Amino acid sequence: MTDYQETLRRHRRLAILRHLEASPEYTSNASILQDVLAAVGLRSTRDQVTTEIVWLQEQGFLLADGDGFLVVTATARGAEIARGVATHPDVQRPGPR
Repeated sequence: MTDYQETLRRHRRLAILRHLEASPEYTSNASILQDVLAAVGLRSTRDQVTTEIVWLQEQGFLLADGDGFLVVTATARGAEIARGVATHPDVQRPGPR
C-alpha cells in the first residue's frame, strides 16, 4: 500500500468517527457513511467503507450490527478519537477546532 493510500485510510477512519460522534445516538449506517465520505472528498467504495467499519470495530472504536445493511455506533473510545481527546497511530488526528 502506498503512503497516499494509507493517508486516505487514516482520514477515512477519522471522518467515519467524526460523523458518528456528531450524529444523534452516535449512530449511522454504511450507506450514509459512504455519502458522508464523498462529501468530504474521500470518495469510497462500499467495500472500502465496510473494511474501515470492520477495522474500527476490531479496535473497539465502534459497534457494527447487521449483515447486508450495517448500522454502526461509536463507542466512548471512538468518540474520544473523533474529538482528539485520545489518539491512535492508524487514525488521522483531528485538527484543532
